Amino acid sequence: MAFLPGGTSDWPDAGFPGIKINPDTLVPQIVNEDAVAEALAASTDPGDRIFVLLVEGHPADAAELLAEARYSDPSSLRLRIFEADVLRVSNRLDRAVELFRQLLAETHGTPDEAVIRQHLGRSYFASGNIAAAVESFTKALDLRVAGSADAALIYASTVAVRRARDVLEHSS
Repeated sequence: MAFLPGGTSDWPDAGFPGIKINPDTLVPQIVNEDAVAEALAASTDPGDRIFVLLVEGHPADAAELLAEARYSDPSSLRLRIFEADVLRVSNRLDRAVELFRQLLAETHGTPDEAVIRQHLGRSYFASGNIAAAVESFTKALDLRVAGSADAALIYASTVAVRRARDVLEHSS
């Protein structure tokens, strides 16, 4: 594993052992390959393998596994999020934003809205639409705080809002 300057202890958790959110790029990154390998070996959830493939930058492999998983569970929100993430990792950012906006319309007013807004913000950020990213991340943060979400999720949203605002401020 490559040395990560400054360490990663303050990086937000990505929800899988050995993977954290890079506070500069706002995308998940492997920070401990052994922990990832161990967690994958213990997992029977195809979503875990899909997630790791996306983090590793293998969208074609993730898409293939995702197609199989979606066949077994076509209504899974998690798998539908991965579908949009495959588009994002494949640099098809307009399509990723479009799919996340569709998911947002479906989840508006539900407990799942915050996670969709967070992912939508990440796609906006990657596409360079920083103002929209700030808005999406801020709404995700507000929903997470209002819903008393896990502290790790609130922290991830806080870091994303801060980073997007910094980029927006420095681009003006």
